[in-house]
Amino acid sequence: MLLTVTHTTRYSFAEKVSHGLQRLRLKPKTTHGQEVLEWRMDLVGARPEASYDDQHHNHIDLVSIEPGVPEVVVTCHGTVRTIDNNGVTGMHTGHMPLWCFLRPTPLTRAGNRVRQLVASVDADRDDTLNFLHALSGAIGEQIEYVPGETDAATTAEQALVAGKGVCQDHAHVFISAGRLLDIPMRYVGGYLKMDGLVEQEAGHGWAEAYVPGLGWVGFDISNAICPDERYVRVATGCDYSEAAPVTGIAVGAGETELDVHLSVDEKLVGQQQSSGGGGQQQVQGG
Repeated sequence: MLLTVTHTTRYSFAEKVSHGLQRLRLKPKTTHGQEVLEWRMDLVGARPEASYDDQHHNHIDLVSIEPGVPEVVVTCHGTVRTIDNNGVTGMHTGHMPLWCFLRPTPLTRAGNRVRQLVASVDADRDDTLNFLHALSGAIGEQIEYVPGETDAATTAEQALVAGKGVCQDHAHVFISAGRLLDIPMRYVGGYLKMDGLVEQEAGHGWAEAYVPGLGWVGFDISNAICPDERYVRVATGCDYSEAAPVTGIAVGAGETELDVHLSVDEKLVGQQQSSGGGGQQQVQGG
């Protein structure tokens, strides 16, 4: 599948910025199941300072905010060819050893509710893949998908107690539970082409577990599927904070308003007009 992505992030500042830096994780890489054919980033109100790969092998663009500007606009355009690997992204690569993905983080540290969840899953723990599918289903049943009930600082334990959340919360609970059983787990941020929809409110998030013999395998708990050709992986981390698309500081900005515009569509080869994929279940963004 050829997927075209247009992602615009606009920050509007109430006051004049005296100094600001932003770390952008917005450029996907060619990897198992996807090939980046083209990708361009345009900046308004900011200028590039450096580009590098972080400890998770994510591509990072470091940009500085021009002093005094009323807003910063980051627009990405790209085309990615994807295939369906049944969620399998392959063996581990990068600078981080697998044991790092067993460590709890502030967002994924297990509490009593996560431990109770793991104990309630009726599946053979020696069959790792089957257990993870059962765990994914259990999380989907216990956390209703409700936007606006949580934010980027909500922990896995808090989301499970509330029983409401979005894709980030589903992924964090899944990661927290898996690490209790010594399964390496990581967060994935990226894009999802939703059936019948082009315009989206936000990017998407899911989780990957390291399964012996298969490597990293993706689980989209929010949609009860393993990622297929509709997904574009952009960044990974031990939790959302290490895979967030934009992080940074703006000194003197006052109140900041954020506006995101995202479209993900299928590009039909040899045709000028794009259309959504057909014949598959409706899925939701995170």
